[in-house]
Amino acid sequence: MSKILIAEDDTAVREFVSRALVNASHDVTAAANGVQALETLEKDPFELRLSDIVMPELDGIALALKVSRD
Repeated sequence: MSKILIAEDDTAVREFVSRALVNASHDVTAAANGVQALETLEKDPFELRLSDIVMPELDGIALALKVSRD
């Protein structure tokens, strides 16, 4: 079982991916945008981070850059 963070602004996609990973016995946390994902990552570590590239406020590339600097 892996601890996975999903950052996806499309609700249907976020819920579908989350449900599939939970059904595969993973511990999943979902964030609706990059800012929310970053706040979540500051509180808790994850083994895997899945992110949409195009999101409002903080896109997936900017999120990856911020996380990799820390």
